[in-house]
Amino acid sequence: MNVIKEYRTVSEVVGPLMIVEDIQGVHYNELVTIQLQTGEIRRGQVLEVHEDKAVVQLFEGSSGINLDKTKVRFTGHPLEIAVSEDMVGRIFNGMGRVIDGGPELIPEKYLDIDGQAINPVSRDYPDEFIQTGISAIDHLNTLVRGQKLPVFSGSGLPHNELAAQIARQATVLNTDENFAVVFAAMGITFEEANFFMEDLRKTGAIERSVLFMNLANDPAIERIATPRIALTTAEYLAYEKDMHVLVIMTDMTNYCEALREVSAARREVPGRRGYPGYLYTNLSTLYERAGRLVGKKGSVTQIPILTMPEDDITHPIPDLTGYITEGQIILGHELYHKGYQPPISVLPSLSRLKDKGSGEGKTREDHAATMNQLFAAYAQGKKIEELAVVLGDSALSNTDKLYVKFTKAFEEEYINQGFYTNRTIEETLDLGWQLLSILPKTELKRIKDNMLERYLPKIE
Repeated sequence: MNVIKEYRTVSEVVGPLMIVEDIQGVHYNELVTIQLQTGEIRRGQVLEVHEDKAVVQLFEGSSGINLDKTKVRFTGHPLEIAVSEDMVGRIFNGMGRVIDGGPELIPEKYLDIDGQAINPVSRDYPDEFIQTGISAIDHLNTLVRGQKLPVFSGSGLPHNELAAQIARQATVLNTDENFAVVFAAMGITFEEANFFMEDLRKTGAIERSVLFMNLANDPAIERIATPRIALTTAEYLAYEKDMHVLVIMTDMTNYCEALREVSAARREVPGRRGYPGYLYTNLSTLYERAGRLVGKKGSVTQIPILTMPEDDITHPIPDLTGYITEGQIILGHELYHKGYQPPISVLPSLSRLKDKGSGEGKTREDHAATMNQLFAAYAQGKKIEELAVVLGDSALSNTDKLYVKFTKAFEEEYINQGFYTNRTIEETLDLGWQLLSILPKTELKRIKDNMLERYLPKIE
């Protein structure tokens, strides 16, 4: 039985941090409740304990706190979330409280939001295809069950629309196991939150989704807890209820800004761009919670979404994310300005596990060959387009002109499918073959002859 200890010894409040003195038996990560002189209750967490002082991180902000009249209670246990299978189809705030107007949950159990690190020996290798219905992801940057595949976006690009499309359309093929989406939003505007909720309601996808909404006007510190609460929920649904769970987290940049705010308040020595030196370690505690476990049917797959400050892919947040995760989907301004939806830049995007989730028995035997050929042909076409800008169209050979035609068709028909088109992997592969038929057969050097004979459309 945890003993709740109460103190009235608050000595200082700095930004989101509070210092409590003359404490005994207080531990790191303990949940703290703070009662203000008005009777209002706020929550916090122990960040640091040094001799008889504790540094407490406040989740609901520090305004209105009277040092002398504030009561601080240390609960003896870490921040926990009440979980239940009934969470599916519900909407919560960033701290896990119901906000959809429905009844309160009857919890099955309470779980520590920091979870447990997965023993590498217990991990099962990700190798099952997840169909998102988006050609540029399913075919060229295949998402695999248990993978962590981030989306890197620039300012003003439609990453929210892409996130909603994936949440609506994602499914695991050839299985009767339940599929759920856990959606964690951090620091988004009311309009963005409304868009997500209405979009999922309108399409019925809310029935299999759990939404955690931390808005821009909510305390920044809450953002540090939101992704952990979402991941704890996902692990519960995956490993105890045998569900395939896709976790979409947006925007990780807002999460990192909250970390920087706490670090600055603690007067820590800053690292790159003012972010704390432990940013890599901290992000890894989130991203490494994706995966499959040996002997368990369920899985946790992650799609973190982050906006790159100043569109800089070398910025610490995308840079460190790239080290930890297994690839990246990059949204580009060039395609966006042409009006293409979703504007996925195929050439710099990458899924390091795409070969594990594709092929006969998973997608189709021609998946890898057509993927490599489309990628090579598009890269060649973009080079020729640049050459034409310098030398003019008259410098192009007939084959070069066919590559330019292919590139235009590839962008207009394959990438530009719209946010409400849900293509099966077979439809995507067939479209790929149609586009490849624009090129001379002699240019399709990455596909075996027997496959060309079988799949390449015959030109009348």
